[in-house]
Amino acid sequence: MSKKIGLHIGGRRFDVDVEDEFALFLEIQMQKDFNIEGNNDLKALLQAYVRKNHELYLQNREVEKIIKKIDNKE
Repeated sequence: MSKKIGLHIGGRRFDVDVEDEFALFLEIQMQKDFNIEGNNDLKALLQAYVRKNHELYLQNREVEKIIKKIDNKE
C-alpha cells in the first residue's frame, strides 16, 4: 500500500506516493525540515537537501570506520 505526502514549495504543491512503512518516518523528517502547513521557498528545499546529505556523509564515515575495525580484526 502507498500513502500520498504533499509539500508546498515556491507556491506549488508537490505530492509523492511512498510506501506506508516509510511514510511515517518521512512525515516526521519533513516536519523537522519544512513548514508542513504553509509554503516553503527554494532556499528551504536546498538547505534540507544539504542537511540530509551531510547526515548521509556522516553515516557513511561511521560505516567505513566500522568496516575498517572489522577488517583489522580478521
